[in-house]
Amino acid sequence: MEALLKLQELGLSNIVFHQLDVLDPISIKSLANFIQEKCGRLDILVNNAGASGVVVDEEGLKALNIDPSSWLSGQAYKLIELHGVIKTNYEKAEECLNTNYHGVRRVTEALLPLLQLSPAGARIVNVSSLRSELKRIPGEHIRKELSDVETLTEERLEAVIRRFLHDLKENALEGNGWPLMVPAYSISKATLNAYTRILANKFPNMCINCVNPGYVKTNINWNTGTMSVEEGARGPVILSL
Repeated sequence: MEALLKLQELGLSNIVFHQLDVLDPISIKSLANFIQEKCGRLDILVNNAGASGVVVDEEGLKALNIDPSSWLSGQAYKLIELHGVIKTNYEKAEECLNTNYHGVRRVTEALLPLLQLSPAGARIVNVSSLRSELKRIPGEHIRKELSDVETLTEERLEAVIRRFLHDLKENALEGNGWPLMVPAYSISKATLNAYTRILANKFPNMCINCVNPGYVKTNINWNTGTMSVEEGARGPVILSL
């Protein structure tokens, strides 16, 4: 409601708000029903809900004063590991994948009937991340599986996620070629990219993309980013319009 009031103060009066929890099927259904009753169709869907998949000592992280280029290159991982300021655990990893990947799927599938009613062809924008780049995944077999557009299916992506969670539980991420820098977040966004490609193939009449907004200063990266929210919004807005 606070965000809504801010937008109205900017002169954007024709805005409505509806609660959504991407982890809750009842909440998702409620949103779909609301859009159907209020608008009858949906033209643009931007999936931006996100979880980091890690437990963070924010004060300790701030004290390290890590250079932004180290974050972007992934080199910061060594410093983070040495000081133990960011930790991955199974529960947080599961929450991250459930939000960033499964949440997008649940919301998108619930709203597809409304998107298909868009007369000009709807647009779906999935907000991804630099961490999703396949070159950042050490395991060649994982990179190959996620980039093989001809054989990509939702079932195959589910299998990748199950393997990742199994290897995390067994403390076998490094040995099996998974990324070590915010691993659950990285895999959640890599699988999101793959899912976006599956959707784009399935619905060629829609404009369906994923976008890396850049290293934006927000809560999800503990405000370590270098870009403003306005700068980060440019990519999603371009793809939306």
